[in-house]
Amino acid sequence: MTRRFVLATANPDKAAEIAAILGDSGLDLELVPRPADVCEVEETGATIEENARLKAVALCTQTGLPAIADDTGLDVDALGGAPGVHSARFAGRDATYADNVRQLLARLEGVPAAQRTARFTTVAIARFPDGREVVARGHVEGAVTERPRGDQGFGYDPVFVPEGAGGRTFAEMTAAEKHARSHRGAAFRTLVDRLQAVLQTER
Repeated sequence: MTRRFVLATANPDKAAEIAAILGDSGLDLELVPRPADVCEVEETGATIEENARLKAVALCTQTGLPAIADDTGLDVDALGGAPGVHSARFAGRDATYADNVRQLLARLEGVPAAQRTARFTTVAIARFPDGREVVARGHVEGAVTERPRGDQGFGYDPVFVPEGAGGRTFAEMTAAEKHARSHRGAAFRTLVDRLQAVLQTER
């Protein structure tokens, strides 16, 4: 039985990436785009899990459908874990991807390569209208480059080199290569496994 889930994200790049990852999972899901009339969800949580839950609960409440939401943070050791939960708005509330990248590189100016270690973490949540939820996490260790490289992906992809990738940034990889290595790919693959178990009990 196909289950319909509404995607909480209003970010078209993230929505496309999530749809691609879930589309390769083999799980029988129909993803519904976030309705245009759904109110913007204020990400006031102290952690990325809290923000993901805020979005999932809001979409469930406003649409009556099960919802899938996520939030991602980039933790840079030399910046004491920043931008972290504020990654999407590091350079301000209405910051673009390029604005956030420039802010990050400016804050890291002069920091040697060995001290530019960082990690991406994604929390993905599937929330049901009856209050049940499935939570999954994914993370990847890596480092921040001194300048952007590559033209694929989005967000901080041009300045993040994951471990074991031969020195390439996420933006220098194909979508399939990124999904196989990324924090978001890991989180949603785990979410699929856990959702499979939940949905099987409903048959």
